[in-house]
Amino acid sequence: MSRLDILKASLEKKQAKFNRKLNEYFSDVKSANGQPLNDKRNGYSTMKRWDRQNDTLSKMQKEIEKTQTAIEREEGRIRCIDRNRSSMPEEIQKLINDGTLKQWDRYPHIMFVEGVDKARIIWDDRKKVVMHKFVSSITDTEQRRKFARVYNSLNASINEEIGKQGKK
Repeated sequence: MSRLDILKASLEKKQAKFNRKLNEYFSDVKSANGQPLNDKRNGYSTMKRWDRQNDTLSKMQKEIEKTQTAIEREEGRIRCIDRNRSSMPEEIQKLINDGTLKQWDRYPHIMFVEGVDKARIIWDDRKKVVMHKFVSSITDTEQRRKFARVYNSLNASINEEIGKQGKK
């Protein structure tokens, strides 16, 4: 379940709870039956109860607004990732789609090789080249081979293609 789905489900729950509390509040106010509250024995406590219910409703409304803002922010982040992905070469897009590379949500131009710790593949959109970072921190030889295989294939197909175009 994605973060966006979780936020939308949370928003639905909060709105349902808000509607339920609002209906409870209205039914409680209706129960006063239009009688002046200062004529009743428990007028002060009734007013305090209504104030507490009103405070609860306003807090819930703020939480709903907060969740809606988080949904908008997450949708914007997804649009940014998609926009960055569309500007990347097809080779990188294929590897992301088949799960070999995982695109970092915070920095969409940085990708991780699945099953490799720390090392990253970076797509520089201005220079149109693929680079790597933190490769020296890979200690496991199997992870190093896996990273090298993925990076070298991208390097051969993208960077050398750019180099050939530059020589023309």
